[in-house]
Amino acid sequence: VQLQASGGGLVQTGGSLRLSCAASGRTSSTYLMGWFRQAPGKEREFVAAINWSGGSTYYADSVKGRFTISRVNAKNTVYLQLNSLKPEDTAVYVCAEMNVPVGESYYSSTYYWNYWGQGTLVTVSS
Repeated sequence: VQLQASGGGLVQTGGSLRLSCAASGRTSSTYLMGWFRQAPGKEREFVAAINWSGGSTYYADSVKGRFTISRVNAKNTVYLQLNSLKPEDTAVYVCAEMNVPVGESYYSSTYYWNYWGQGTLVTVSS
């Protein structure tokens, strides 16, 4: 599986961006698609995830109400709409795929995600 992320850029505080992640070489075993982010000098952190079949969504508290994850199964693509952006949202955003179901409490752990894309940089200026 290959994951190709795009859509990052430079935006002012309060602005919006939409990130895309297209998957190729996929089997039928996708359970979740998600986004993580990593700011300079910090660990990679969970942002959001979506159940590939049912569409249930999950968010980190820090982005709840501002970010929206969605998917178009026919395009094998997951999106992350980023609204009301803050300087602390500045990071490299990475998409990921999970194939083996685990409990929701484990979604934020990078250990359980099977495939990772390259990142796309989001910079929010103050």
